[in-house]
Amino acid sequence: MALHKTPPNSRGYYVKMKLLHKHGRPHHHQEKNCFYKYYKWLLWLSLSLYFFTSYLISNNNHAKQPSHHQTPHVSRTLIESNNTAPSQSLHSRGSSSLKNLKVFVYDLPPKYNTDWLSNERCSKQLFASEVAIHRALLTSEVRTFDPYEADFFFVPVYVSCNFSTVNGFPAIGHARSLIASAVNLLSSEYPFWNRSRGSDHVFVASHDFGSCFHTLEDVAVADGVPEIMRNSIVLQTFGVVYEHPCQKVEHVVIPPYVSPESVQDTMENSPVNGRRDIWVFFRGKMELHPKNVSGRFYSKKVRTMIWRKFNGDRRFYLQRHRFAGYQSEIARSVFCLCPLGWAPWSPRLVESVALGCVPVVIADGIRLPFLSAVKWSEISITVAERDVGRLAEILERVAATNLSTIQRNLWDPATRRALLFNSQVREGDATWQVLRALSEKLDRSYRGSRVSRQLDFDT
Repeated sequence: MALHKTPPNSRGYYVKMKLLHKHGRPHHHQEKNCFYKYYKWLLWLSLSLYFFTSYLISNNNHAKQPSHHQTPHVSRTLIESNNTAPSQSLHSRGSSSLKNLKVFVYDLPPKYNTDWLSNERCSKQLFASEVAIHRALLTSEVRTFDPYEADFFFVPVYVSCNFSTVNGFPAIGHARSLIASAVNLLSSEYPFWNRSRGSDHVFVASHDFGSCFHTLEDVAVADGVPEIMRNSIVLQTFGVVYEHPCQKVEHVVIPPYVSPESVQDTMENSPVNGRRDIWVFFRGKMELHPKNVSGRFYSKKVRTMIWRKFNGDRRFYLQRHRFAGYQSEIARSVFCLCPLGWAPWSPRLVESVALGCVPVVIADGIRLPFLSAVKWSEISITVAERDVGRLAEILERVAATNLSTIQRNLWDPATRRALLFNSQVREGDATWQVLRALSEKLDRSYRGSRVSRQLDFDT
């Protein structure tokens, strides 16, 4: 019998192929199909469970967050309670960083501060830290506009800008009445002074005898710290290591103001580690007859003794008259004399450090600013007032022994930064050091004490 080939596209071929799929090797493909079906079902179930549980978790978290659109009238008590919730310990807030510190800056009428800026000297003189700190805080990350979450309250009163028409020096006879007026105003309009009796309020007293508000020590001592400020915190340039009536207030010793811009300009023309052709330098008031018309001895006679003893010594460059570019002279000097004036402190301390000249501190018992940031014993020389006649001998010995070490320490940029107030807070600068000092006084804060009590209760 003849065999007839079925065309490939014929029905017979199609049936044959269908039968082959149905009956040829059936077992293997059936197992494979079952496996894929099971795998796809398991994958679908897993994905469904994942998305469903994610949705539940997300919804639950949103439900727990307070809505900002609920109840527009919230009681003051509730706000205060929410803001004093202990997010972390006081210790970590005070020591690890400043980002959690909160400072409220009072917006006082301009007669207390900015009106004084009509005189340009107000923001540039040696007492201008009161202006610089205020300006820096206004743009600082620590500033809060919610007083109920504030740790401290800054009271911006400028008291050093009332310049005398007689001698051009700042006259601060109005300081006590101006500060009292400011406190009366804020205590009548805000609850925060009264609730803490001012213990978490911060003032600046950047003149001779700080919070005693007088340029002459005997008068300052007799007047003492104004009663209205005695429970507050004062940032003051005056500081001594012994008991003194002008320190009978919680305080932080701060440096006098020196313009960072003027320092930068001088450094561009005279590098800190450049050539120094002046061995010992001083320019400033040196009385030939130290007893002035008031019968008081200026600088406890120290400056007069320096002039009389070393004016003829070629190693000493001493000048009694002012010179606008005298910072360039500091940048050329090895040693810069920093004797007391009416008060122990002097702007020369900051200028010397900033411009790389070794400060020679001649002011018995002075307490220098920011001891934790500036290692004064490693960057300066201290000479007792009674030993001022031996200055040349003392400085010769330093030059022969450890001068190079002192200069290396002095030229550390971090040291310079710690003593200069910038228009905006920079990490490590003078305003930053002030804030760090405040962060160590959180026990004085009304809000801080509430957090502390809450932590004690929780534990």
